Amino acid sequence: MRILLSIILICCSITTIAQPSDFLALRKKNKTIQSFYAGTQIEFTTVHGVYKNALINRIQNDTIYVQEWLVRPMMTQLGYIVTDSVGSFRYAYHYKDIKSIGKPQKGFNVQGSGAALLGGGILLTLASGVVYIVDRDKFSPELMAAAAGLAVIGYFLSKSGSKGIVIGKKNYKLDYIKLTP
Repeated sequence: MRILLSIILICCSITTIAQPSDFLALRKKNKTIQSFYAGTQIEFTTVHGVYKNALINRIQNDTIYVQEWLVRPMMTQLGYIVTDSVGSFRYAYHYKDIKSIGKPQKGFNVQGSGAALLGGGILLTLASGVVYIVDRDKFSPELMAAAAGLAVIGYFLSKSGSKGIVIGKKNYKLDYIKLTP
C-alpha cells in the first residue's frame, strides 16, 4: 500500500507544470530595481493624475488589472467602531499609462511654496531693476540681492519634494515582460 501511494505521488509531482505569468519590471540603467507580479501590492499615479494603491490581480497583454479595496470605519451592533472593507473596485490600465510609482507627497507642499518664492523673488528683482533705472536715489542694492537670493532658494525648493519614482526621468523605465504564449 505504501509503495502504491508513493508511486502515485511521484507521478503527480512529475506531471505538475507551473504556468508562467507576465510581469512588470522597474529598471534604472537596465538594472531591475523592483518587479511587479500578480498578487503584489502597487502604488502608482497615472498620466491622467489618478493615484491608485491596489493589488495586482493579473498582468496580461500590456494591461495591468488591479483591485482597490474601499476601507471605512464601520459601527458594529455593540456600538464599537471598527475598520472594515466595505467593497472593492477593479480597474485596468495599460502599463504605459503609469507615470510614477510610489506614494506622492502629502501634507505641506514644498514644491508649490518654492514656486511661489521663486515667482516673488523674480518679481521683486525686476521691480528693483525698474527702480534703479527710474530713480537711483531710492534704489536699494540690499533689497535686490535679497530678492535674487529668495528666487534662488525658491528654485531649489521647487525642484525638491517627492513625486515617487517618475518613469522616464533619471533613466527609470517600466518594462512589460511577456512570458505567456
